[in-house]
Amino acid sequence: MQVDVLDSKGQKTGRSVELPDDIFGIEPNNHVIYLAVKQYLAAQRQGTHKVKTRAEVKGASRKLHRQKGTGGSRKGNIRNPLYKGGGTIFGPKPHAYDIKLNRKVKDLAKMSALAYKAKENAIVVVEDINLDAPKTKTVLEVLTNLKVADKKLMLIQDASDVNLLLSVRNVPSVLGVALSDINTYDIVNSELLVLTESAAKIFAEEEAA
Repeated sequence: MQVDVLDSKGQKTGRSVELPDDIFGIEPNNHVIYLAVKQYLAAQRQGTHKVKTRAEVKGASRKLHRQKGTGGSRKGNIRNPLYKGGGTIFGPKPHAYDIKLNRKVKDLAKMSALAYKAKENAIVVVEDINLDAPKTKTVLEVLTNLKVADKKLMLIQDASDVNLLLSVRNVPSVLGVALSDINTYDIVNSELLVLTESAAKIFAEEEAA
């Protein structure tokens, strides 16, 4: 898949990048995308929910009245779950929500999500944005020139330029990530993928390797 490289003004540079069909041209697998998104969202849950059982709430342990002869039902102590202020039956306890997925399944999900973006022509490649220091205004000008500033996008770059990641950190509609950190959920959750030229070339280099 050939994608033209645009400059910071939004114009074609005359260069193009070959995105490998083994990643961007596969037939997407919806089920593995679902599993990967489910795993990601489950991992965000803290799992610290907790209620007190009858052994943990305050209250005397004496029997409220004798077992027989009162005409009423049998009763234990005041911490009985049937009473106000008593313990909770079968309440939530702290536990992890992690879901295990095999590496091949996660990789297939990521490739399937990228393939969907390729089918939707939702991938833009821009020449490397070199910044001496973090500058949000400069990056927003580039995105405006690319006519993507009004979209929810994922800016993918190689891990070398920290200034670029810092520049978009406080822009709500832009998620800046290094290529090594992309995941299926973030790809699916974005309307558009903007790759720097260096990041796009890594795909081709890894495919050749």
